[in-house]
Amino acid sequence: MEFDWLDVSFDLTHLSPKDIEESFEDPFSLKLLPDQHADETSARYYNLGKSLNGRAVFSVFWTDGKRYRVIFSRQMSQVEDDYYERKKAEDL
Repeated sequence: MEFDWLDVSFDLTHLSPKDIEESFEDPFSLKLLPDQHADETSARYYNLGKSLNGRAVFSVFWTDGKRYRVIFSRQMSQVEDDYYERKKAEDL
């Protein structure tokens, strides 16, 4: 996976790019497509995953199939983490 970190528009002081990238590489990460938009060319996706050190990360991103551009990222809420863990348990 190749990430585009140029001119990031959100605060990276609480999560490092490494934590965010690792959350995408999590084998149990969930990549979700929100409700359809009128303009499909600018679709945004959600990723819920965990870094190698266990940080639960929620991200909004865009991809062209080769590059990933993270638009926003933060630590998962408790509800999101519960959902992630429930889906992970279903896969095991």
